[in-house]
Amino acid sequence: MADRDALTIQPGTPADDRTILRLLDDAMAWLAARGRTGQWGSTPASADPRRLAQARTWADSGGLWLAMLAGQPVGALVVGRATDHIPPADEPELYVNLLVTDRAYAGLGIGGRLLDHAGELAGAAGVGLLRVDCYAGDDGALVRFYERQGFTPTEPFTVRRPDRDPWPGQVLARRLDRPTTTAT
Repeated sequence: MADRDALTIQPGTPADDRTILRLLDDAMAWLAARGRTGQWGSTPASADPRRLAQARTWADSGGLWLAMLAGQPVGALVVGRATDHIPPADEPELYVNLLVTDRAYAGLGIGGRLLDHAGELAGAAGVGLLRVDCYAGDDGALVRFYERQGFTPTEPFTVRRPDRDPWPGQVLARRLDRPTTTAT
């Protein structure tokens, strides 16, 4: 098993759309094997034209970050702006659009490290709010994961889909320490 201290985080490039798709395909297969297809479905991301376009957009966005172990990508984070179906924040924020990790390395805290990196990016931009949304169905395990990472549930929402069941979601927020300035 790889050493968690060997984990590095580096910016992604437009060529990393295939990395995003591989990580999504692996995560979807892992979820499907456990009967948990409500989050992302059962069709591999690499076979879904909508997901292909989404991966390209994320890779081109400038907000893609990859977690690396021994030169291999084991997680992806995309930060930027909230999507249209998310209630807007009433202050500047950084939004987590994607967090996915390689389940072969579960237990190394890769997702938490990527979220901490997102917090560092927000702090460097002078932003005091980091938000994310996630699947809130099944047993709520994903919501609990984000709570363990310091996020607090804010607004629940539902995405209506014409050909499938509605998708229950939850927006979560993490307040970041803002640098203080001292008057001189």
